[in-house]
Amino acid sequence: MNCIIIDDEPLAREAIAMLVDQTDGLNLTGSFNSPETAASFIEGNIVDLIFLDIQMPGINGIEFARTIQKETLVIFTTAYAEFATDSYEVDAIDYLIKPVKPARFQKAVEKAQTYARLLKADYADNNIEQVADDFFFVKADRRIFKIYFNSILFIQGLKDYVVMHTENQKVITAMNIKTIYDQLPRDMFVRVSKSYVINVKHIGSVDNNTVYIGANEIPIGAIYRDFFFNKFVIKKIIRR
Repeated sequence: MNCIIIDDEPLAREAIAMLVDQTDGLNLTGSFNSPETAASFIEGNIVDLIFLDIQMPGINGIEFARTIQKETLVIFTTAYAEFATDSYEVDAIDYLIKPVKPARFQKAVEKAQTYARLLKADYADNNIEQVADDFFFVKADRRIFKIYFNSILFIQGLKDYVVMHTENQKVITAMNIKTIYDQLPRDMFVRVSKSYVINVKHIGSVDNNTVYIGANEIPIGAIYRDFFFNKFVIKKIIRR
């Protein structure tokens, strides 16, 4: 994968460059101190992956990510954990906190490489085949899977793909998250961010910014927060 680094801090760029050099499958083709200086390079070259800082003078990383074509993947690198929720709103592959640890870097790159393979695969005809009262059939990986609504923990949107996390497996299919959300019962499923739909029956706990389902932490987007809490949380709280 051809990758570039965008960060206004020289030492941060050097640190990521060293990690890239130690990682199989990555080819560093550019290092830039701002989105503005990187933009023309991206237009004229093939860039598969961007390691993108968030807090920068001028255009910040979140704003710049919204302008990037869907074929180019983004991994955010930042010193500020509070931007994590915003990163999911722009379909980032992952979110790394500085200083970035090698093992965590490798995990993020593996996610990017997996998704890149999905983009290249021929899954154009994958979709929802049939919807019944409590299940649907989904085409994925040249098979047709029967998915019961009750078994779905949550659904993650990843650009033009969705990952259905069930109690027993993950099913990946070429579909946008809105298409699949429209097929789901609204008394059981709710969209909590641009990239996540959850099954409310599997909620373990919530706080103001996160839904906890098993070991999974699902971010709550700002524009979805009020609807989610008003419909599924506040009315269910036992009062004194």
